[in-house]
Amino acid sequence: MELSELYSERILDLVGNAVQPGRLELADASARKVSRICGSMIEVDIVVQNGAIVGYGHEISACALGQASAAVVAREVVGTPVAEFLAVRQVMHDMLKADGAPPAGKWSDLKYLEPVRDYPNRHTSTLLVFDAIALALEKLESKQGAAAES
Repeated sequence: MELSELYSERILDLVGNAVQPGRLELADASARKVSRICGSMIEVDIVVQNGAIVGYGHEISACALGQASAAVVAREVVGTPVAEFLAVRQVMHDMLKADGAPPAGKWSDLKYLEPVRDYPNRHTSTLLVFDAIALALEKLESKQGAAAES
């Protein structure tokens, strides 16, 4: 497969119709991730209540693959339990790095990124949004743990 074939009509459609949520002013936690390989960057903001992500914002500067995964996440993440999001992140990692099946259900549009599996240098940008949200969740957990100890 040629690299240009990764950028399927569906990937370009996801990117072209992506909601740009922007940043959140009152986030519980924020995180920034950058791909050293390609320079793709995303900054995410999350609000978590009762174990679910109830607010989400991002600012992204990435290739079409990173933008496509971020578009699906921006569309689906609000209302998602943290545990479910982390499970989807693991499914994405497994899909790209371990020949795993693509995500299902409301996350099924992520299957269009399955061909990225054959391009390890594109994995980081495709996973950027997932890794950034996971980092924000870690920061929030750490902050809550520190508050509980004081």
